[in-house]
Amino acid sequence: MGQPNPPNYHNVTEQFQKERNITGTALINYALQNPNNDTAVGMAKKYCSLGCTPACPESWRAIFYRPSVGGNSVYMDIFLLILIAQIFFGVRHRTWTFLGGMVPGLLGEIIGYLGRILLWHNPYSMNFFLTYLICLTIAPAFLTASIYLCLSRLVTVCGPQYSRLAPRSYTYIFIGCDLFALVLQGAGGGIASTARTHAGSVSGAHVMVAGLAWQVVSMTLFMALWADFAIRVHKARVQGYLKNSQSDDFAVLRDSKKFRLLQVAIALATVMIYIRSIYRIAELQGGFSGKIANNQASFMIFEGPMIIIAVTALTVFHPGGVFGNLWKTSGHGNRGAAKYPKSVAIMLDGDNEELTQRERKNGFQVRERGPPF
Repeated sequence: MGQPNPPNYHNVTEQFQKERNITGTALINYALQNPNNDTAVGMAKKYCSLGCTPACPESWRAIFYRPSVGGNSVYMDIFLLILIAQIFFGVRHRTWTFLGGMVPGLLGEIIGYLGRILLWHNPYSMNFFLTYLICLTIAPAFLTASIYLCLSRLVTVCGPQYSRLAPRSYTYIFIGCDLFALVLQGAGGGIASTARTHAGSVSGAHVMVAGLAWQVVSMTLFMALWADFAIRVHKARVQGYLKNSQSDDFAVLRDSKKFRLLQVAIALATVMIYIRSIYRIAELQGGFSGKIANNQASFMIFEGPMIIIAVTALTVFHPGGVFGNLWKTSGHGNRGAAKYPKSVAIMLDGDNEELTQRERKNGFQVRERGPPF
């Protein structure tokens, strides 16, 4: 007996594609005849593309405009370059924890803008839309985690006694808030990706808005605590108590110009991400088909540039290059604390009458001049 003829895979593929096209055409025709059937419309969208026959209406598009290939490509390339720079500086200075937040954040930005470029080719694709939406929504949460790591070290260097929280508490509390925000945003994206109806997509958008709102609230608290810390340090400096209360271990670092510029860079990055998060809340509040969500100009102004400014600042003034070998030391939180932390803390929040005799003997006799502020 002769060998059986092998199957013609080319013919099989053609047959499968033909059947798929017939199925897609039938679904699109049925959905066009029954536009109020959300399930049918949702299934038909999978077969839609630019120039398909029969033509799918623009109202079925995942996004009502075609994203700019040039603009999104520029943003993607910038984030790629910054990612390479962050990996280089992170490995060179061994700032592994900081790098651990920056890498996933920047990768999320790169993948998100790739999704937008693919949307230009097929604005009906829900997969491309969700790739852009989810990645660009959750990526900044990783970037803020790196910022929180920096502030805990700034507090250790400048004087933990002036802070309402212990240095490490900033890391634990606010990264915990970030994780919760990520869970909400990821859950919202999951609901939107599996929804077969418009109502399901709207529900997913609302969950994502809740995650963004939580992120904004936690960032507001973070900035308030940071501002309070900065004010207390400034008051101590004006009254002449600051130098005597700070650790000598970080004296050279504190007096360096790079350290002051790093603080400005962190503040700038925080404000930029904060502005961007408020914009995303407004964008998603009206759902995926809302006016702001389908305004390309506002997106290209308040999303990409805000994050680019933030990560550029954190790259040009990389904390590893500023802290050097003190990055790890300052991360312990309690090391490098002031000589008289309790005395100074009481002076900041209370008057001299509340000081105990034991605290008076600890050596901070200068307080007899009266409270510093």
